[in-house]
Amino acid sequence: MRNWIHHVNRTTDWSFLPAVARWTVEQGLSIQQIPAPTFEERARGEYVLQQFRDLGLCDTDIDAVSNVYGRMAGRNPLAPALMISAHTDTVFGRDTDLTVSRTGSTLHGPGLGDNSMGVAGMLGLAYTLKQQNITPEVDLWFVATSGEEGLGDLRGMRAAYARLAPRVGAVINIEGLALGHIYHSGIAVKRLKVSVTTEGGHSWLHFGRPNAIHVLSQLITRISSIRPPSAPRTTYNVGMIEGGISVNTIAPSASMLLDMRSEQQPALDALEEQVRAHIRGLHTREQSFTIETVGNRPAGAISPEHPLVQGAMGAVEAVGMTPVLETGSTDGNIPLAAGCPTVTVGITRGGNAHRTDEFVETEPVETGLRHLITLAVAAAQNGALQFTEHRA
Repeated sequence: MRNWIHHVNRTTDWSFLPAVARWTVEQGLSIQQIPAPTFEERARGEYVLQQFRDLGLCDTDIDAVSNVYGRMAGRNPLAPALMISAHTDTVFGRDTDLTVSRTGSTLHGPGLGDNSMGVAGMLGLAYTLKQQNITPEVDLWFVATSGEEGLGDLRGMRAAYARLAPRVGAVINIEGLALGHIYHSGIAVKRLKVSVTTEGGHSWLHFGRPNAIHVLSQLITRISSIRPPSAPRTTYNVGMIEGGISVNTIAPSASMLLDMRSEQQPALDALEEQVRAHIRGLHTREQSFTIETVGNRPAGAISPEHPLVQGAMGAVEAVGMTPVLETGSTDGNIPLAAGCPTVTVGITRGGNAHRTDEFVETEPVETGLRHLITLAVAAAQNGALQFTEHRA
């Protein structure tokens, strides 16, 4: 596959690319201006659907969970297709100020990198193939997915992959940031909502009764004492807490959201058992706990020697960068867990993801597109027929 990467890179006249990069950045800005909190992606999905239709993709559709689909026909429609995906949702609420500011070639605005530029990069790829009259060897399915962030639990990719799995031989997933980084391994993620209830009462009259907030704080302190292994890397985080009624009421209820991650499922299972043991240790008749699983992302991986990973690395090298192999939690977890070869790649550089002062650099977008175009064309030309033979 690396030979095809170098062939595509050498034989392509890239003079068109600066104009496509500018078009892609403008698309990213247009996408970012449409609020798309997880579970509320429909409006942004409708915009992407119109772009798919304007680009002449066929079989365009938006499904019940706001995934958007479009197919570019290849020369060999019977061969396993290549799926190109990017998620549309953001971590920001509907009322978040989406104003964008510019400092030189850097754009500042919530959700620009994660993942407006990723969706824009997917559109930039389709735009290039149409404008340059490039017909891929196999069908390309472009999919803008919903529910990647937070409690979305990858619901969009779950639905999209279930729908397209019989047709798809490999997946290239796009995130706006982390240009040059190649995610070939999806870590296991488990998310729990832990709730505690007590009798409650008046802060003066009933002092001494269990307070749900106090009990939850004790649990968090116990969890904080857990020392997970560094290899395989395993982490936890209490991301949200809520509870209570008023300042002078002994809180009758409180809850928290706990995120646990690991590079290996057994280590994640062991961490979860330690958490549950601490919960059991605090559970009494006066203070009771309930545990609800609100997220369960499966793990999966392909070898660094897999042709798709090698192709992605070669495409990064072809644009003058050094590739970095990564593990993480992305939409790619779903096809990887199902045994489908998948890589997640970036379009540009930036920082402060999931913060309102998020930023992206516009100058690297041209490089990111060249990498993506090279990888997608080479994968469609040379790889899709053999990907299923190299599953890890």
